[in-house]
Amino acid sequence: MKTLILSCSTGQGHNSASKAVLQELRRRGLPCEMADTLSFGGKRASARVSDSYTDVTRYVPLVFGSLYRLGEILSSPNRKSPVYLANTRYAGKLVEYIVQNGFDTVLCPHLFPAEAMTCLRQRHGLKVRCYGIATDYTCSPFWEETDIDCFFIPHRSLLAECVRKGFAPGRLAVTGIPVSEEFRRKTPRAEARAALGLPEQGTVYLVMTGSMGFGNAAGVVAALAQRMDPASRAVVMVGSNERLNAALGKRFGQDARVVRVPYTTQVPLYMDACDVLLSKPGGLSSTEAAVKNVPLVHTAPIPGGEKINARFFAGLGLSVATGSPEESAAAAVRLAADRAAQERQLAAQRAHINADAAAALCDQLIARNPEQIR
Repeated sequence: MKTLILSCSTGQGHNSASKAVLQELRRRGLPCEMADTLSFGGKRASARVSDSYTDVTRYVPLVFGSLYRLGEILSSPNRKSPVYLANTRYAGKLVEYIVQNGFDTVLCPHLFPAEAMTCLRQRHGLKVRCYGIATDYTCSPFWEETDIDCFFIPHRSLLAECVRKGFAPGRLAVTGIPVSEEFRRKTPRAEARAALGLPEQGTVYLVMTGSMGFGNAAGVVAALAQRMDPASRAVVMVGSNERLNAALGKRFGQDARVVRVPYTTQVPLYMDACDVLLSKPGGLSSTEAAVKNVPLVHTAPIPGGEKINARFFAGLGLSVATGSPEESAAAAVRLAADRAAQERQLAAQRAHINADAAAALCDQLIARNPEQIR
């Protein structure tokens, strides 16, 4: 079994899930490779799609929400969408790459590559196994029009929704969302704080905005600052959002309680160091937090899949879902002071989120391809 994982650089969630599976396949000694799907349409096309996604979700999220709702209306297993047609344009270069490199299995943690693979299987007769990986806690629009052998989903409660949208039960497997091994390891809080230069005493609120710096983090930090004592810290992951970094620097540059962190690979360690995490409800970032087993407050979601993620987590007691920055800050302060509420939330996370999803997914791959394992 030689596997190609086709990710998509519209946010880091899909890349993170891809890397988690890549780690596990390589740990088992199975040949595999990861590639950016959009790169087969050219570097310029990949950058254009990625930048457009970032700009819409960061600056006009209501537009993104409207497009998502329109997708839900148009989505159907009985016809092909404009999304499918757009992803057929680079299918020729993709099939050349798959054939020339001898891949027999393709994993798609994003809709775009699944649409391209559908074209290759149905119109070009490509004989490879193809699997989809859901990275949100819903069956997102247009997945049902794809031709995949199995759809790996994050929770058993999604089975009925996927069947309702047209998936045969035999083409569904509950694995969880894969997270990398760094999130499955736990560093003692004092040790993590020392490594990051954070004070050993006091409450640490970790404010995450995603790799692109989405959401009203400045508002959340301002609301936290009104409630924090001098020993507390609001550690803000500004990511690549220079505008957010500058705004926070201008307002809180002299406030030692507010710590700005640009793009970093140390997110797992920051999660270990914090008392409460405030994060937008991205599917992957929320799963990483639950695997880390961190008290979690969800800030206002980007309309669309994130809203459904927040509803899923809050409904099962895995997080506290909030809307305004004031609500988010107040919920975080309450959660930091309520040990019993923390314990209930952490127990729910352990019960409902599979920390070993990457292994479960790879087990499924092997079970469905026994003749290809050599």
